[in-house]
Amino acid sequence: MPGKLFIFSAPSGSGKTTIVKHLLKQDFKLEFSISATSRAKRGNEVDGKDYHFLSAEEFKAKIEKDEFLEWEEVYEGCFYGTLKSEVDRIRNQGKNVIFDVDVVGGTNIKKYYKEEALAIFIQPPSIEELENRLRNRNTDSDEVIAQRTEKFKFELAFSDQFDKVIVNDKLEDAFAEAEASITNFLDK
Repeated sequence: MPGKLFIFSAPSGSGKTTIVKHLLKQDFKLEFSISATSRAKRGNEVDGKDYHFLSAEEFKAKIEKDEFLEWEEVYEGCFYGTLKSEVDRIRNQGKNVIFDVDVVGGTNIKKYYKEEALAIFIQPPSIEELENRLRNRNTDSDEVIAQRTEKFKFELAFSDQFDKVIVNDKLEDAFAEAEASITNFLDK
């Protein structure tokens, strides 16, 4: 029986990646669906582990060949997407797939897989807290932080398209809520 799918989406800086990494350490038979992107590597990111890093031209060629389950040009010239082959590989091993994707990608995956997927939206407690988190990362310029903060308002409008919304005010509480959500979905 193919594995189930768990979609985690959120505005950048909401803590979804931290929550996903925590869940991967738990006993849910989860395997991370590594997204593809055309953006440059940040810090110590590793190709094939954090993302499948592609040039914009390589990304566009895969779009033309219909190799993506979903994809989006998030910022001009900056693509993100989920390779169909990645999801099939994990599910065919009987493992559950966990996604860390933007909100548009998350809603598209949910539409494709319907009841086989649980879509969870991670939300920061406030826009001010989101800005603080982005600044404390020390990975983005003030201009990029301003873009991401503005995009937050747009992305927040998608939260009602998700099965569950978790407000990440206290990380430990968000961990517990995410674990309970996965357990309940697996027990269906």
